[in-house]
Amino acid sequence: MSKYIILGGNKLKGKITISGNKNSILPCMVAALLTEEEIILKNVPHISDVEVLSEILQMLGAEVKKGEHEITIKCEKISKTDLPQDLVKKLRASILFAGPLLSRMGHISFVFPGGDIIGRRTIDPHIEGLEKLGFEFKINDLTYQGKRGKNGHDKEIFLSECSVTGTENIILASVLGKVNIKIKNCASEPHVVDLCQMLISMGAQINGVGTATLEIKGVSKLKGTEFTIQSDHIEFGTYAVASALTGGEIEISKENLPDLEPVVSHLQKMGLIFKENIDSITVSAKEIKSIPKLHTNIWPGFPTDLMSAVIVLATKAQGMSLLHDWMYETRMFFVDKLISMGANITIADPHRVLVCGPTNLHGRNLETPDIRAGMALVLAALVANGQSIIDRAELIERGYENVVEKFTLLGANISKID
Repeated sequence: MSKYIILGGNKLKGKITISGNKNSILPCMVAALLTEEEIILKNVPHISDVEVLSEILQMLGAEVKKGEHEITIKCEKISKTDLPQDLVKKLRASILFAGPLLSRMGHISFVFPGGDIIGRRTIDPHIEGLEKLGFEFKINDLTYQGKRGKNGHDKEIFLSECSVTGTENIILASVLGKVNIKIKNCASEPHVVDLCQMLISMGAQINGVGTATLEIKGVSKLKGTEFTIQSDHIEFGTYAVASALTGGEIEISKENLPDLEPVVSHLQKMGLIFKENIDSITVSAKEIKSIPKLHTNIWPGFPTDLMSAVIVLATKAQGMSLLHDWMYETRMFFVDKLISMGANITIADPHRVLVCGPTNLHGRNLETPDIRAGMALVLAALVANGQSIIDRAELIERGYENVVEKFTLLGANISKID
């Protein structure tokens, strides 16, 4: 296991470039299964989730070549549809193989996917949506077997849950074929938009991109393409919070960034200052302010993946903040670690915490529970008095590229031990 050793107290200053969107690259990689031609993806983040998904693709028969922030995938010869259990248990996004494999090969077998433990992350919306498309599933405890059923008619589908990966799976299963599919209650996050734009560049016919209703006209064949992944708005928000917490000033490149308003508008209420430059955004804060209530929501609401970072931000705010994440039952359960550092936080219930600030944080030895909570602990350590050790840092690197290098570039005292 890896660990970060952090000595807090340094103001972060400098310029960084945000990496490609972790939640975009994974569905775009599995979309390569829908064509026999070559797919080239650019602005690819160096994160462990990409490595795991690459291994799964190769075990199915795909050719995968990696370059500097670029990956080339060719799925001309797909020989398997049984997903490897050991890798599926490492990566929740492995559920995204269901749509393209069912569409192209007509069957799939997999176990319940793993990933972060942040609540009851059911895959029911995926199975229900795929069944509405005409695919059939047999479920034996945690083992799933899917096959092509009767799917010869135009369909209108209402998704029971506005799930991001659920939406992506239905899109991936719908673009090939001879029928027209209308999908309602779709997620519209930037990563869903990325997937749709990539598929359109491959020849898919998708209308309504970025809205809650998508209309897909099936095509008989998709071609290869070259596509650039958008930069990660969650990473942008994370470094913006780091700038404010440490009393620093970070300049962030605008390159490939999506619409940031759902992130920026809420952070501005907490005192963050965003200055637009020609090719960058400078982030600072004169005073961190409490926020009466902030709750996560589906896009364009405040992203759930930024809530952990904002909880740390609220520990330095004057007054009380109510922070509410209704999506995941255990998103808040890392705050006991912040409390051990000196934070004044009350857990109201599994979805809500009350943070009273400002408080001084003290260095501690802590263990990373998941990607986002792990990064929140890094942020807390950056402003804590003394040294902190963050164990299981490899979990953080599932979603964030070059953590030590980027924070060191900004002036943080951080190192890594494997």
